[in-house]
Amino acid sequence: MSEEMIGTVSDFFAHPVVAAIELTAALNTGDKIHIKGHTTDLELIVDSMQIDNAPVEKAKSGDSIGVKVPERVRTGDMVYKIVD
Repeated sequence: MSEEMIGTVSDFFAHPVVAAIELTAALNTGDKIHIKGHTTDLELIVDSMQIDNAPVEKAKSGDSIGVKVPERVRTGDMVYKIVD
């Protein structure tokens, strides 16, 4: 499995636990991502994502999306898509 960088975490919200991600490549629901930073190392499948509080299935480069995450992530963490 390889990883390609698709964006960075731009913000984190504790309630609900959501990461705001600035995308540099496309992302779809169902994709597996890896969020990596100084103290962050998290893999998850994107079950749902939102743009401006509206659910979307696909997002493209330049979009700012919100993704639910199981634990805290930090601004500046790198986001990678895991490719089989």
